[in-house]
Amino acid sequence: MRIIAACIVSFVLTWLLGKVVIPFLHALKAGQTIKEIGPKWHMAKQGTPTMGGIMFIFGTLIAVLVLGWADFMAGNFGALIVFGFAFIYGVIGFIDDYFKVRFHKNEGLTAAQKFLLQLAASILCILLLRNSGYLASELYVPFVNVTIQVPWIFYMVFAAFVMTGTDNAVNITDGVDGLATGVTMPVMAFYLATSVLWGKTELGILSAAMLGGLAGFLIYNFHPAKVFMGDTGSLFLGGMVCGLAFALNMPIVLILVGIIYICETLSVIIQVTYFKATHGKRIFRMAPIHHHFEMGGWSEYKLFTVFTGVTAVMCVLAYLGVLSR
Repeated sequence: MRIIAACIVSFVLTWLLGKVVIPFLHALKAGQTIKEIGPKWHMAKQGTPTMGGIMFIFGTLIAVLVLGWADFMAGNFGALIVFGFAFIYGVIGFIDDYFKVRFHKNEGLTAAQKFLLQLAASILCILLLRNSGYLASELYVPFVNVTIQVPWIFYMVFAAFVMTGTDNAVNITDGVDGLATGVTMPVMAFYLATSVLWGKTELGILSAAMLGGLAGFLIYNFHPAKVFMGDTGSLFLGGMVCGLAFALNMPIVLILVGIIYICETLSVIIQVTYFKATHGKRIFRMAPIHHHFEMGGWSEYKLFTVFTGVTAVMCVLAYLGVLSR
């Protein structure tokens, strides 16, 4: 019941916060600056309020604190560790968004600054999860039900870079109305299901609250978006996606549930590498890959439906892969 309540409370709070936060962001003139190198039709979105991620961040936080209090009193702090980690990522995104809004450029923190801050937050999260008994230096392989022991120092390096990479991948996915929101919802549903399966109630409450918060946010973020989550929201989401994977001690599952994030990132890497190697030629019409499909005639509705649907199928497959654990 607490898990269901967490989802409902977060949904309602996020929805209600939208009625206050969006007008407030309008008043602050916190509008998104659209890149000129992006699709030309996206220029119509110029000025749409950004930093809307604060809506589901605080909706989730309140739901977790209220419904997860009994678990915290019992010494189960996994949900707080993961939320705190994601929150730090969200703060990094907020700083980035602030510079963009303040100076009216689609550039905030440098890539190096973001990476170092994200890396530091990842290492802190890994240490806290390990010391709290949630994380072991092992890699669980779905479907074959095999666990591979890894030296702790190598696991630390692996985990830090996976976390940082996942966070940036989610950030890249946030390029079309509702896309990152929709894609992440089935991922949270997967974490919710596995948390219940393994009796990790506190992580189930966090996953449910995040799912409800995203559903509430989608009311305002679905095309045509009334608000964008900004880096504040997308970096927070990235932290939540990878943080829960490690808290449940199954980071390899990110390959399945995060297939869209991976494809989005790979499309950028491939495009940039090929462009430089061929002195100006392209493989995709535009990267990330959602823009490639847009320029091929896909509507934002179709992108949302297909990408979210693919993620949902992969999440079901991932769940089947961990059932025998």
